[in-house]
Amino acid sequence: MIEFEYWQLLLFPLFFGLGWAAARVDIRHLVKESRTLPRSYFEGLNFLLNEQPDRAIEAFVEAVKVDPQTIEIHFALGSLFRRRGETERAIRMHQNLVERDDLPQDLKLQALAELGQDYLKAGLLDGAESVFEKLRDSALAEDAKRNLLEIYQLEKDWEKAIAIASELPDFASHKEVAEYYCELAAAEMMRSRPDLAASFLQTALERNRKCVRASLLLGDLQFQQEEFAAAIASWQRIEQQDPVYLALVAKRLLDAFRKLDRREAGLQLLRGYLDHYPSLDLLDVVFQLELESGGPEAAYRLVRDELRRNPTLLGFDKLLEARLLFASPDIRPDLDLAKGIVHGYTRRLARYRCDNCGFKARQFYWRCPACGGWETYSPKRTEEFDLTP
Repeated sequence: MIEFEYWQLLLFPLFFGLGWAAARVDIRHLVKESRTLPRSYFEGLNFLLNEQPDRAIEAFVEAVKVDPQTIEIHFALGSLFRRRGETERAIRMHQNLVERDDLPQDLKLQALAELGQDYLKAGLLDGAESVFEKLRDSALAEDAKRNLLEIYQLEKDWEKAIAIASELPDFASHKEVAEYYCELAAAEMMRSRPDLAASFLQTALERNRKCVRASLLLGDLQFQQEEFAAAIASWQRIEQQDPVYLALVAKRLLDAFRKLDRREAGLQLLRGYLDHYPSLDLLDVVFQLELESGGPEAAYRLVRDELRRNPTLLGFDKLLEARLLFASPDIRPDLDLAKGIVHGYTRRLARYRCDNCGFKARQFYWRCPACGGWETYSPKRTEEFDLTP
């Protein structure tokens, strides 16, 4: 048991006294500091807390007029202007800070970085690039390079994007760098320079062996050069990379097998894909093949069996289309009516959706136009996506 001496009671008032004195010193210092700030500064803070940004800006502008040395207010005000879309005012605010000779170097760099963000928000990519280039060798180099990478992607300057990505190994993934090479390859294919395009695609696959887009484009390139067997082999490689993307090459595979006069082999391959990796786009292609080789009733049975396995409204729409092909005249009007109703609704479901931000589009994108994410779109339609576990 710990022994207690009465004289130790004298320590408690002493400790309380020291704590009170320290608090008084801190409070006096805080009061002294606050008295140096203009009243409009506190009014601005109050407006911000009450979610009144317009009045907060007016108060902060007044505070800057009263005390131009209040750097924090300049930064806060510039940020508010940019968030509200008033980029011209934000640019002027930050340019004023950058041009001040009395500003410490660290604050000047911060002001320069904010100016770059202003230019970026305003869509002035040349100005933003110039600002962030100045920051590449500063203490803010990492953020500057990330912003430069975003600018190069917006400008579609893929060679610069590849160069800056090599300096950001923890930020730019192999998947993204492979996509940059695919963009270069696609541009060379448009310029009818197949050798250079093939070289870029090979580099893309070296950077990311699971790059589906590189295999898809390589197959397209080989198809253009009438190397149909090689094109089929490139597209079949997608099954090992990510089989869900086979839906994107189903029509291509069908065309290549037709060119080789091997329609039956193509039908067997695509039917196997449909069995293992069900997809509405795959169903469309196999349906077309079945219609050509087996007739309307065989095509109808294919769609009916697939609908039982994967019930969707988009699949039901396809079933009605197949049934109409051999419907008797007395039931055709009813089927036409039902198909029109179902098709009107399914048009909203036949979209692709970004896994990252949820943006929906009728067309498939390798890079989301909303959030800028690479390979964030599933090749499945919206309804399929919602039903996928």
